[in-house]
Amino acid sequence: MTYGAANLNDDGAGPKSTLASTVYQQLRDDLLGGVLEAESKLRVEWVVSKYGAGASPVREALNRLASEGLLGRHDQRGFFIMPVSASELEELTRTRCWLEERALRESIAHRTAEWEEQLVLALHRLGRASRLSPQNLVSLNPDWERLHRIFHRVLISACRSQWLVGFCDQLSDHAYRYRQMANDVEGIQRDDFSEHRLIAECALDGNADAAVEALINHYQLTAAMCMKRFSQGEELEAVAGRVRRARR
Repeated sequence: MTYGAANLNDDGAGPKSTLASTVYQQLRDDLLGGVLEAESKLRVEWVVSKYGAGASPVREALNRLASEGLLGRHDQRGFFIMPVSASELEELTRTRCWLEERALRESIAHRTAEWEEQLVLALHRLGRASRLSPQNLVSLNPDWERLHRIFHRVLISACRSQWLVGFCDQLSDHAYRYRQMANDVEGIQRDDFSEHRLIAECALDGNADAAVEALINHYQLTAAMCMKRFSQGEELEAVAGRVRRARR
């Protein structure tokens, strides 16, 4: 197995050759993108109708998504979309920082010239992309998302453990769900590209401590923005509750 190199054209989606894989990918994209409402039930018949596939590949896709933690399953009652919560976000961010610190330190320790070239190229491509969609300035640009994912994967790709990279990828997927919530949060300003550039520069300099600090700060700022969205949601719910009580 070769370490220290990553496919800059790979978005992590994996093969899509079978019908079950196609349904899995479409449903997974909708789950991660927040298209489907959290905690709602996913009946096989509804998924068959929406995604135009038979019951067998749909069940295979649903079981696969459940194994990844994106769906929950009630005995004899089918599947449901996993909820999002402030406590889960906190745990997710903490775990992601733990694992990616180890992966990044290992990647820097075993860096190669090819890894350095790929990291520079990944950063350059990310910097040229617009974070927000040109068609809708309140939604993330899919091209930026793909390049963002590639940057973070390249960053840890020299760590010499595909298991660790795989775990980090899975946590990245779950974090993506939360990042959709923070697109239009007011009151927290950030310069995404400067954050990524700082991480890359420290890594390229071989300064593992500074690179890890920059990466963790990057993730914690994103988590703080998502937490603010939870607070705004609680405030709106409190207002709605007072309105309901006043009408009684």
